Amino acid sequence: MKIVGLTGGIGSGKTTVANMFKELGVPVYIADVEAKKLTNSSKYIKNKIIALLGDKAYLPDGINKKYVAKLIFNNKKLLEKVNQIIHPKVAEHFNKWVKKQKGVYCIKEAAILFENRSYKDCDYTILVTAPSEIRIQRVVERDNASVKEIEVRMKNQWNDEKKTVLSDLIIHNIDLQTTQEKVIEINLFLLKSIKK
Repeated sequence: MKIVGLTGGIGSGKTTVANMFKELGVPVYIADVEAKKLTNSSKYIKNKIIALLGDKAYLPDGINKKYVAKLIFNNKKLLEKVNQIIHPKVAEHFNKWVKKQKGVYCIKEAAILFENRSYKDCDYTILVTAPSEIRIQRVVERDNASVKEIEVRMKNQWNDEKKTVLSDLIIHNIDLQTTQEKVIEINLFLLKSIKK
């Protein structure tokens, strides 16, 4: 099965696009969702994160998101160390998941597909973009976060110009109708290209 990496900056709408592919019958793996599940269920990850960030990193019901975000999004070295703990486990989980899927291709949706070099394991890559003011507005509404918090998170991701160079396909996600049409077009392109 071919692997299609789907990425985009925070608020670009990559999960919305992933769901559109899912509606077309394409198996979709949302790396951030699986990473959150693993962060709360894996003793290995929990122990490593507590060793790195201290006991406050976890609450009785799981990871202390606010505390951890405040530490790692203001410290690139800590962010890299946390990613080095979580990402290999997510990659392992993804590889097991792929083996159970049926179809011509599957989508791996990941926020930092290029930053963590996992795009190298993909046969194609799709970048979802949107103007930064739209992205910020979407995240303010979705996460009830401040503009400053969002801008800090954006600075820890590559900009769209840098990602575009490595992308095979691009979806400009400004209005849903156009995005839906583009997803249908890309799905047909992938099905034809892969079956050749």
